[in-house]
Amino acid sequence: MTRHDPYVAVLHMLDHAEEAIALAAGRSAQDLDADRTFALALTKLVEIIGEAAGRVSTEIQDAHP
Repeated sequence: MTRHDPYVAVLHMLDHAEEAIALAAGRSAQDLDADRTFALALTKLVEIIGEAAGRVSTEIQDAHP
């Protein structure tokens, strides 16, 4: 699979979502206020997911609503 493969962005989204879930496991919303590093790391992962979502073609979006 190359970076030109239309599903690469989807795979990036899945990879970073899994990483965010693992990072947040056992943590609470209060931890976001108490642990700046945790909050920044989680924010960055969500940002990467959003950027990857913007690269998903409309054809893929239509095929997988």
